[in-house]
Amino acid sequence: MQRITPCLWFDDQAEEAARFYLSIFKRSKLGQVTRYGEAGAKASGRPAGSVMTVTFEIDGQEFMALNGGPLFPFTEAVSFMVTCDTQHEIDEMWRKLSNGGTEGPCGWLKDRYGLSWQIIVPGWDEMLRDPDPQKRERVMAAILEMSKPDIEKIQRAYAEQ
Repeated sequence: MQRITPCLWFDDQAEEAARFYLSIFKRSKLGQVTRYGEAGAKASGRPAGSVMTVTFEIDGQEFMALNGGPLFPFTEAVSFMVTCDTQHEIDEMWRKLSNGGTEGPCGWLKDRYGLSWQIIVPGWDEMLRDPDPQKRERVMAAILEMSKPDIEKIQRAYAEQ
């Protein structure tokens, strides 16, 4: 059993968002959907019987989505990193997650719900920690020039002499 589960606060799109994420990630499944009862509806201002929480799992990571109202929108202070193995996978993740959202720099994007994601190439972190400062700088410069990650460009920057 997972000890820490991220809880994502939505206005009223928790179930819609969960199903959106399940449609993108192959190894995913829907969990329980709970609804507001009279007491919860009174305390939250949400209609009785409406969706309160949805649990779901993506690649073995459990999440909870909560319909809590418009009080707390997402910010870039929290993001989810998705490491992709191929350019095809990067392209697919980027297209699906940014559909209806906004593309940002350096592999960052916001989905249609405002949740931030980082699309990461394989070996990115290791390249940025390489003991050779010139390699690190070339890789960082390449990353800063792109929005959607380009594996070939990053690897070429790393391999330059």
